[in-house]
Amino acid sequence: MKARVKWVEGITFLGETESGHGVVMDGSPEVGGRNLGARPMEMMLLGAGGCSSIDVIMILKKSRQAVSDCYVDISAERADTDPKVFTKIHMHFVVTGKDIKPEVVEKAVKLSAEKYCSASIMLGATAAMTHDFEVVQE
Repeated sequence: MKARVKWVEGITFLGETESGHGVVMDGSPEVGGRNLGARPMEMMLLGAGGCSSIDVIMILKKSRQAVSDCYVDISAERADTDPKVFTKIHMHFVVTGKDIKPEVVEKAVKLSAEKYCSASIMLGATAAMTHDFEVVQE
């Protein structure tokens, strides 16, 4: 896997992936940015949330759950001093569908957290990772 991050101007950067996708990253105005894109640390949370969500949806579909919606709210805390690594990350999944079995959602979230999601497992090496979920029946 390869990627490139190219400086645009100020502290704005364009990330380009090997698969041909791009994303703008920028800093806040307080540090000289123009607020044109997500912060790099926000991108890390989005990556972990996306990785874990893919796992959860794939597991739920294989388990024949009639999922109509799924999202994960992620909250994180960072260290006060440099390097300001994540110290705590919590993922709260909300799965909506018809006749969704909570025990299947619980298993999917657990499998992602402990076995499949390389992004969140990697972040879990420095941060205390927690997960929970709720099911919304249609």
